[in-house]
Amino acid sequence: MKQNQPIVGVGVIVLRNGLVLLGKRKGSHGAGTWALPGGHLEYGETVEHCAAREVMEETGLCIHPVSRGPYTSDVFAEEGKHYVTLFVVARSETGKPEIREPDRCEAWQWSRWSEPPRPLFPPLASLLKTGFVPQDIGTE
Repeated sequence: MKQNQPIVGVGVIVLRNGLVLLGKRKGSHGAGTWALPGGHLEYGETVEHCAAREVMEETGLCIHPVSRGPYTSDVFAEEGKHYVTLFVVARSETGKPEIREPDRCEAWQWSRWSEPPRPLFPPLASLLKTGFVPQDIGTE
């Protein structure tokens, strides 16, 4: 990958019973912040497939349906990284989220969209600043 080239990330807004799933990051940039499950979009992969793959790899949960949402653009100046994060909204009806990547996540928790734990991972903080509310929980 070229230096100073933006990286495409996918953030998955996983909904259940009016709550959203958030994980506490560790071991990489943003350690100690709360973030949505997600990761890097791989070459040739659809955003929807990336979302389902990352949620399964990180939590063991199946998601469906997956619909496209907004995006953010965040520069992590200290690390010399620029992320464009494509957000999707999905549902997970059953199962308990598992910590499947303990070197990257220390906890999963269901939270109200309007009252997430702090501090937030910058792309999620940027998304919240836009006023975006996932359709399924807009009235919560």
